[in-house]
Amino acid sequence: MKTDIILAGVGGQGILSIAAAIGTAALNNKLYIKQSETHGMSQRGGAVVSHLRISNKPIYSDLIPQGEADIILSVEPLEALRYVSYLSETGFIISNTAPFNNISDYPQIEVINDQLNQLKRVVLFDADKIATELGAKLSSNMVVLGAAVPFLNHIELPDLEKGISELFLRKGEEVINANITALRAGKQISDDKIKGL
Repeated sequence: MKTDIILAGVGGQGILSIAAAIGTAALNNKLYIKQSETHGMSQRGGAVVSHLRISNKPIYSDLIPQGEADIILSVEPLEALRYVSYLSETGFIISNTAPFNNISDYPQIEVINDQLNQLKRVVLFDADKIATELGAKLSSNMVVLGAAVPFLNHIELPDLEKGISELFLRKGEEVINANITALRAGKQISDDKIKGL
C-alpha cells in the first residue's frame, strides 16, 4: 500500500521537520520513501511544498500527480487551498487554520477556511493556539503532523515518536518531549473528529 502526501506551508514553519520525522519513521519500518521539495524565494516567508511518497513496494517517481494525493498536510491554510487540485477523491486535508500573513493581499482568513470546510474530508484546527497552550509555541508543525497519524498507512504514533526522538536528539530531552506532546495533542484532534463523523 502506498501513501502520497503533499506537505505545504511557508518557510520557517517546520515543513521539512515534518518530512524528516515521517521519513525517519518510514525508514525505521523498512518502507520505501521518495521525497521532492520546493522552497520559495526566501528561506523564511516563501512557499514550501514537499511531495512525500511512502510504500511497502518500490516507488519510481518522487512527484505526486494531480488528483492522487491521499493527504494534504498543511501548516498554513492558504497553502492548503493552493494544493487542493492534488487531492484524490478519497483524500484528506489536514490543516492549521492560523494564517501566516506573508503577502500584502492575503485573503480574509474566514474566506479561506470556509472554502476548506466545503471539502468532504477535512480536519481543520488552530495548531498555533494548541502549541502555545502546551507551552511549546514552536511545535505547531508537530500538532499538524499528529493530526495526520490516523490517515498514515504503515506508520503509527510510536513510530513517529521514535522518529522525532532521533530527529531532535541533539537538541535535548526537553525539545524532544515538547514535540512529542504536540504530536499527541494533534492526534487527539483527529481522533475526536473521526468519532464525530
